[in-house]
Amino acid sequence: MNELEQKIVGIISSAGDSKAKAFEALKKVKEKDFKAARELMEESKKIDIEAHRIQTELIVAEMNGGENKPEMSLLMVHAQDHYMTSRLARDMVEVLIDIFDTEEEK
Repeated sequence: MNELEQKIVGIISSAGDSKAKAFEALKKVKEKDFKAARELMEESKKIDIEAHRIQTELIVAEMNGGENKPEMSLLMVHAQDHYMTSRLARDMVEVLIDIFDTEEEK
């Protein structure tokens, strides 16, 4: 596996871990453990930073062109798909935590 492929797999791995934490948080919402849910979401965000860092590095390399410009590949598209669905899942779980936590306060 070359360096570019390793970076791309890093995006996939980080995104998957981030999404898994978000869905763990959603399970905590079902149990009405909102404190644990919010803690898991913080972990999810921290994990997401690595995927975002790699993505940004690859975007900058593409914009700069030259021999460091990454080639578009199915693996790259797959990584972007994982990253974006992870972000969407995290955003939705955050809203659900707020919705259900607010309902409990009434």
